[in-house]
Amino acid sequence: MPNEMENKKEPAAVPDRRAADGTAGHAESPYRIRPAEERDLPFLWEMLFESLYAGKGKEPFDRSILEEPSMRKYVEGWGRQGDFGVIAEAPDGTPLGSATARFFGADDRGYGYVAPDVPELGMALLPGSRGRGIGTSLIRHLLDGLREQGVKRVSLSVDPGNEPAMKLYLRFGFQEAGREGTSITMVADLEPTK
Repeated sequence: MPNEMENKKEPAAVPDRRAADGTAGHAESPYRIRPAEERDLPFLWEMLFESLYAGKGKEPFDRSILEEPSMRKYVEGWGRQGDFGVIAEAPDGTPLGSATARFFGADDRGYGYVAPDVPELGMALLPGSRGRGIGTSLIRHLLDGLREQGVKRVSLSVDPGNEPAMKLYLRFGFQEAGREGTSITMVADLEPTK
């Protein structure tokens, strides 16, 4: 872990919220948001794969891509200081999606790297969980938790052809900060506006 991360606060607890966040207007599909735990590691690997956007009409990625160091870094060793994530799950405990934030050093840049003090956000939902407001709740809870830790900005990498993701990130104040290959790096300011 990079030395510049040693002074980061421990992850903030995420309350188990239901009510409006838990149903997002869909009474038939309740869910809850909880902090990611060590037991979620297999699901975080699955969500990393689900987060890969091949684009319309393009061949989907092969699962072997998860073995590449540039991909492994997003989940491998999860739980180190500064790692923070939330899981959406059904009432029976079945996971539906995740949102995570992880810091990377300048010598180990992620796809959406901006600076060593800016964590990179990753988010994905299982196909059957999309379009139900779960992504909105995951992002809201993740950003609130990062604010509680004193994080000032968060970044991400997204394919501009992934319109649902682009719309979601723009709603949460993410703005384009650069381009890397076919992806856009976006950054959101987490400090309250005055």
